Amino acid sequence: MELIERVHELFEHSIQVKTDAQPLLAPAIAAAAELIVTRILQGSKILSCGNGGSAGDAQHFSSEMLNRFERERPGLPAFALTTDSATITSIANDYHYDEIFSKQITALGHPGDILLAISTSGNSSNVMAAINAAHEQEMLIVALTGRDGGGMGSQINEGDIEIRVPSDSTARIQEVHLLVIHSLCDLIDRQLLGTP
Repeated sequence: MELIERVHELFEHSIQVKTDAQPLLAPAIAAAAELIVTRILQGSKILSCGNGGSAGDAQHFSSEMLNRFERERPGLPAFALTTDSATITSIANDYHYDEIFSKQITALGHPGDILLAISTSGNSSNVMAAINAAHEQEMLIVALTGRDGGGMGSQINEGDIEIRVPSDSTARIQEVHLLVIHSLCDLIDRQLLGTP
């Protein structure tokens, strides 16, 4: 019975963080979806990155864009910078782990592209380096963070968007990040395809 009660507690905690986040994050999520659609229609692409669970989220987003979300549509140009183990390990070995995303962005990013940068703490040094590289390439940032935004919060420039989850729990932040990603996918499809 103790384990079942704990499951109920975890569900309640997750629901509470989502409820608290909803009014705070909705405007930023809508703005990010509008920005992404505008840039895609102008011929730009989205690059995404993160570590650990956030790497999984970066890949989740790009797969929903490249393939489809809940409706049929042509694939959209989105690439996760977390998937090429040969490139990642080569950069980490020859240079530094902090550069695994920034070097890819320098090679692949173009003015007008968007970087979806994901870190629950906002303090991942390689994601922060990615934001710097993206700014140098004249890209815009959509940052998914948590807690106090960390160092990433101070990197946000005019035109960039930060979606900061109001929680100190890594697990709860990641759960909201997944909901944010699904919300972005839904809003992108609505703008491109209309209301179903």
